[in-house]
Amino acid sequence: MIEKIEGIVIRSVDYGESNKIITIFSRNKGKFGAVAKGAKKPKSRLASVSQPFTYGHFVCMMGNSGLATIQQGEIIDTFRGIKEDLFLTSYVSYIAELLEKGTEDRVNNPYLFELFYQTIKAIEEGHDPEILKNIFEVKMLPVFGFRPTLDHCAICGNSNGHFVFSIKEGGILCENCSHQDPYSLKVQQVTLKLLRLFYHFDLSRLGSINVKDKTKNELELCINAYYDEYSGLYLKTKRFLQQLDKLKDT
Repeated sequence: MIEKIEGIVIRSVDYGESNKIITIFSRNKGKFGAVAKGAKKPKSRLASVSQPFTYGHFVCMMGNSGLATIQQGEIIDTFRGIKEDLFLTSYVSYIAELLEKGTEDRVNNPYLFELFYQTIKAIEEGHDPEILKNIFEVKMLPVFGFRPTLDHCAICGNSNGHFVFSIKEGGILCENCSHQDPYSLKVQQVTLKLLRLFYHFDLSRLGSINVKDKTKNELELCINAYYDEYSGLYLKTKRFLQQLDKLKDT
């Protein structure tokens, strides 16, 4: 069956002498793989639409399973500003890989499509890519089946006072319960408030966010520790991104 599908290319790999296999995350079909025949040839009509992060309408021959075949494509946005910047490309590559790892093939999820699109659009518009990465990571937690307790103490339910972040208990702990985890992360309260905000708020309402470096470091600490403990994920793009960040700081 031939279908016209709105989606964004999240991965593209060479296949044979002239073809590519691309992974598209679509608005109404979820994630699926497709062959773009002849896309490696510079003059191919599929060369541009098979590039990573290309947002467009794809005319595909879809079967019940296996790879689809791209017949043609119409570009909506190339996110050129991201592709021309190595650091931004690295952030979006990581976000795309996290999305790919967290989803099954052909499972419809318009919310995730919109979240991914809004995230990379905001990055291209000049919003802080580190914070947008953190927002996406936090919003992906329920997709992986994780629901950290961020609104109240994970042990007693208290929602007032000073809190710490506990990986062991899967969320925040109040002063009365913090002794239950001697290895809890003693971070600023603003860091915990941002984690809570990232978890709940609608990204389409994103305004200007100015976060201090210390708070950014604490956000990274909490999010990385939580993913390391519960997800078991190993993402090549994350390691590359961390290496780039080290170079940027030198």
